[in-house]
Amino acid sequence: MKFVILLFSFLIYLQASTLHLSISSNPSKLNPLISTDSASSTISQWIFNSLITYDKDANIKLELAKSYKFLDDTTLIFELRDDVKWSDGEKFSAKDVIFTYESIISPKLFTPYANSFKFVKSVKALNPYMIEVKYKEPYFKALEIWMLDIIPEHILKDEKDLMTSKFNQNPIGTGEYILKKFQVSQDIELVANDEHFLNRPKIDKLVYHFIPDASTQFLTLKSNKLDVGSLSPLQIDRQIDKNFKNSFNIFEDISNGYTYLGFNLKNPKFKNPKVRKALSLAIDRKELVDILFFGHGQICNGPFMPRTFAYNEAIKSPKQDILKAKQLLKEAGYDDKNPFTFEIVTNSNNPTRMYAVEILQHQFKKAGVIVKIRAMEWQAFLNTVVMPRNFEAVVLGWSLSLMPDARSIWHSKSSVKGGFNFVSYANDQVDALIEEAEKSVDRAKLSKIYKKIFQIIVEDNPYLFLYIPNSITAVNKNIKNVTPSIIGVMHNVKDWIKP
Repeated sequence: MKFVILLFSFLIYLQASTLHLSISSNPSKLNPLISTDSASSTISQWIFNSLITYDKDANIKLELAKSYKFLDDTTLIFELRDDVKWSDGEKFSAKDVIFTYESIISPKLFTPYANSFKFVKSVKALNPYMIEVKYKEPYFKALEIWMLDIIPEHILKDEKDLMTSKFNQNPIGTGEYILKKFQVSQDIELVANDEHFLNRPKIDKLVYHFIPDASTQFLTLKSNKLDVGSLSPLQIDRQIDKNFKNSFNIFEDISNGYTYLGFNLKNPKFKNPKVRKALSLAIDRKELVDILFFGHGQICNGPFMPRTFAYNEAIKSPKQDILKAKQLLKEAGYDDKNPFTFEIVTNSNNPTRMYAVEILQHQFKKAGVIVKIRAMEWQAFLNTVVMPRNFEAVVLGWSLSLMPDARSIWHSKSSVKGGFNFVSYANDQVDALIEEAEKSVDRAKLSKIYKKIFQIIVEDNPYLFLYIPNSITAVNKNIKNVTPSIIGVMHNVKDWIKP
């Protein structure tokens, strides 16, 4: 009998399906309340759940919540599922939601996500599976803020410092997958959660192969050692062949993210708006997009994404005007004898950004501007340059949600430790408009306010908005149930079947 059981287990092991993916940088913290980098989010998305989320059409979908309703403009009730377990077997309940909320608003936690909860007056449990949220006033994101992943109270209630907790590298969640292996600069493994409340994923294991070099990542994909991989425009246009197309389906759409050149506005070099405008006029954004993307991207015109209520179609990026750029620089005190000089820092593991910086360096030179380039490993870049504001200018990108929220990046009060406004942008009119928008539940009014915010930010040039790349994803043709979506092709991985 024992032999039969062992044989059966061995056969299951042989039949286990594994989805092979790649990751180019090390996750910093797998605690969703404090992780701010894409690598951490890539892994933690499988480990945790939120009360609500988006479906493939970007509509609100229930997750840990069984239902929700507004009693009035400032009172929201969530009924929670009673069949959810943490991956250590403990039951999920209202106390976990309360604990998550209290953690994120704690002054001991340095997180930009706390801004979203500033309008919450109270959160209390009406019973073990019902939550009442009271708001100080009507809030345009009253529902969407609960897309925040929930963390376990029973594991962390006695933790003295969540910022340095071992939990951040060894998390317990309610998600579709459980973290099995995570070490710095090594492959990351997740295994299917057999007890997941929304049914066990059909793929047994996810393996993220640590491949920091983009070229190596592409070669690994071409050799069919990865099931899913991103393609650059150069790769899709010139470096894939018939065999690749026979092995992979390719999905392409505009991405929900943009790349920008951001200035440290605390630095005296960038306080003069004429300098920032001159640098903007020195850029040929179309040339930048054409060289980098071969038609698989578009110029970014401002801080909010196309296809959202906040996007201002009337605002366009300026065309390159070298003579005007030189004139503005001269008015600011710079000329051939005293050229404007600054350094751009970016992360070395993103080849597109590296090429972009080199193109910018060449374009700025035409206007008499001298640019130095510094490239750094991602974590070092984030921890020693970006967050401590130790830079003159950076080239970075933002991935944005389908519900834009200007506060975390553009409000002056977000220029704090752990905040996303690390360029220290401050405009009283923008602050006032953000605050007005936050109290509006009228989507038409909200759209009008956000389009005005869009216009002012573009005119101020705290960032020079550069480009929006297309998202191009190759997926193994043997995998079934893969469908495109506005939220990305991997929105339904739990339903994928890999023979």
